[in-house]
Amino acid sequence: MNEDVWALVHAERAALIEDLARLDDPQWERPSLCEGWTVHDVAAHLVDTARTTRLGFVGSMVRARFDFDRQNARGVARERGTSPKETLERLRQVAARKTGPPAPLDTRLVEEIVHGEDIRRPVGLSRSYPTQAVVRALRLQARTSASFGGAKERVAGIQLAPTDAALPIGEGPEVRGPALSLLLALSGRHEALDELEGPGLAALRTRD
Repeated sequence: MNEDVWALVHAERAALIEDLARLDDPQWERPSLCEGWTVHDVAAHLVDTARTTRLGFVGSMVRARFDFDRQNARGVARERGTSPKETLERLRQVAARKTGPPAPLDTRLVEEIVHGEDIRRPVGLSRSYPTQAVVRALRLQARTSASFGGAKERVAGIQLAPTDAALPIGEGPEVRGPALSLLLALSGRHEALDELEGPGLAALRTRD
């Protein structure tokens, strides 16, 4: 099972590396969907998370005084190369790694897919993600507390109904749309809310 997840993660890394290689330097400096970060920053963050080990994560959290934002900012600063070419090469070097923080393995899918869209959408690129990968990431976000980066509280009393996967999640007024759009919305990407519909959407919009 773990190997299946890692195969999906590695496929996403490879696809993103291919897309990043097509960008010019100005595109690397465009604002991403991840607030406060450029495309270049997000790529550096992905290098940092790919290098992360369980023990290293604990140590970095202690040094950041258990502030996730501070920890992430330090990781970006550490792994952001002096040029897009250098950062891209760093991403290539870590693409096949199988390490991560002390968290469910499916968090690696959330990381790769959501940040992949953080990068692709602002520069006009798109990707057809494997449904299995998106659904696994969506299910994890729906059951994970906000304190750990999920949206469990936000979707309480709402049913998520992916239109491209027969897999409703939760109970209550329905929110319909592509699984990818649901995943992005649950991950704080408000742009994706416009791609959803249903009687539960109004409640979802108000739960930031």
